[in-house]
Amino acid sequence: KRVLENYKHENRSLINQFLSYEEDSAGSLMTIEYLSLRSNQTVKESLEHIRKYAEELETIDVAYVIDKNKKLEGEITLKKLLASSDDEIIENIMDKNILSVKTSTNQEEAVKLFKKYDLTVLPVIDKENILVGIITIDDMVDVIEEENTEDFQKMAAMAPSKEEYLETSVLHLAKNRLTWLLVLMVSATFTGSIISKYEEIIEQMVVLAAAIPMLMDTGGNAGSQSSTLIIRGMALGEIKMSDYLKVVWKELRVSLIVGLGLGAVNFLRMNYILKQDFKMSMLVSVTLGITVVIAKLVGGLLPIGAKKLKLDPAIMAGPLVTTIVDALALVIYFYLAMFLYSDVLK
Repeated sequence: KRVLENYKHENRSLINQFLSYEEDSAGSLMTIEYLSLRSNQTVKESLEHIRKYAEELETIDVAYVIDKNKKLEGEITLKKLLASSDDEIIENIMDKNILSVKTSTNQEEAVKLFKKYDLTVLPVIDKENILVGIITIDDMVDVIEEENTEDFQKMAAMAPSKEEYLETSVLHLAKNRLTWLLVLMVSATFTGSIISKYEEIIEQMVVLAAAIPMLMDTGGNAGSQSSTLIIRGMALGEIKMSDYLKVVWKELRVSLIVGLGLGAVNFLRMNYILKQDFKMSMLVSVTLGITVVIAKLVGGLLPIGAKKLKLDPAIMAGPLVTTIVDALALVIYFYLAMFLYSDVLK
């Protein structure tokens, strides 16, 4: 309020207008310093207009053509203006197929447009198609960095923070990490309960316990690989929710190859290097292969499921996928052990 009181009425109204937009909307990112022309102007008149106001504008690479009510009609590049004859009318050479966003559009959607079409500037319109500002690539670079940082933090099971690391208080950092760690810790109790359920089997065959860390770690890593690729693909607009069958088919084929490879190497390691018996080597290797297949399918589908539920896919990354896969891997491991060693286990 103290700042606004020291501004002239015109500037004060403008600042209030910007403040009225949602924090992560296109309206909050835009600048009103854009180059505008009229469709009935000639190229010569347009170039004179640009020379007159060039110093005041954010960018002059693209000029936007508006009518008397400031409604967006088209756009034309400075390059095209310079290449056209002086008496050419703007309406005849402007591009009417314009990409634009509404003031209420989320900044993530604007980022996708910049990436997909290699834009340097994007017009922002209101509900009545009136041009109110532009977003430049300079603004987008900051947003892209912010979005990527937020995704990385969520994928590492932390609440996102917009403050720089060294500028953030210890208590704030601890709070951001503690919440998710508590959730994961509670969910990990399922893994503990599974081990407790099969405690008698482990007591009879202590050798079973030796392979548990390797199975859990490999399954978690395999799931994290898939989830990271899918989340990144969704962020870039390469993967849509309707592509879930394609994701399943691709991850299934990848996981079969990876699972067979890891299982074969592990069998050779256990049977020939560690001198384990054939049945135990097969048990661990088969479980490993199945775990990798399940992990990659879970890691591939969870981010898509999160998007369907209107959640951020990044929360379905490494730590959460690992917790789910660990539980499934243990269940498969002990069931196969009971089947193969039914004559030994009581």
